Amino acid sequence: MFIYHYCFSALAWFISILPFSIIYIISDILYFKLYYVFCYRKKVVFKNLRNSFPDKNEREIKSIAKKYYRNLSDVIIEVIKLKSISREQLEKRVNFKNYEVINELYKSKKSIIAAMGHCGNWEWMSMVLAMISKYKVLAVVKPLSDKFFERYITKLRTKFNPGSLIEFKKTFQTVIRNKDKLTLNIFVADQTPTKSEINYWTKFLNQDTPVFLGIEKIAKYLDFAVIYLDIKRVKRGFYQVEIIKITDNPKQSPQYEITEKHVHLLEESIIQNPDNWLWSHRRWKHKKN
Repeated sequence: MFIYHYCFSALAWFISILPFSIIYIISDILYFKLYYVFCYRKKVVFKNLRNSFPDKNEREIKSIAKKYYRNLSDVIIEVIKLKSISREQLEKRVNFKNYEVINELYKSKKSIIAAMGHCGNWEWMSMVLAMISKYKVLAVVKPLSDKFFERYITKLRTKFNPGSLIEFKKTFQTVIRNKDKLTLNIFVADQTPTKSEINYWTKFLNQDTPVFLGIEKIAKYLDFAVIYLDIKRVKRGFYQVEIIKITDNPKQSPQYEITEKHVHLLEESIIQNPDNWLWSHRRWKHKKN
């Protein structure tokens, strides 16, 4: 196992120092391996696509699936690239639309919860926000089961913003501990609750879907503004993030309204760019009784 980890680290470092023009050739090879050779979670991907888009025929489903695997390969290689990328390079590759929303909330001394999905390169988003924002940026993450890869990805995620990660199970405690600071807390809002954590269901992509209520609960409890980050791939290695304000007065929002808004904003993002989302995620492993 040690030799495997050492070889991976060496290969990943070598890939990271290559120019983008070369790493995307590697991404093309990775796409071929994932889709045609290893068939990585193809059953999950095709099942999710068919259930989400019952009006699409098999040719359309297959086209989306292939584009998805190409995008997934790009994201994997782009994350590896973080090892050697400079702040300037990374910042040039992510453009924010409506960033004045965040500036106005900062002037109002309002902390923020930012909801986003596994769209585009979600790993780059929190890093760039931490670089350009006046807020203390914190990102909620679920630890990986493999300790080596957990340490590896943590180093990449905190490269430009040390101490910026919130362990998923300690979300509430960590946000409370920082409540007197102006913070921008990033939640990947399409995670799947365990059975014991399911307290709310909604319709999402034509399916009954359990969702976490944490964003809404924390926002209401601490009076944090809530925004949605709509991540779009402009072209290979370049992304645009539209910032959409959901509410700056969460305590006045009816129950479940904040949750429904960020869930359905994500749904709109996926419908517009279906290959841009993480279809290999087992999002619907739990069924509503």
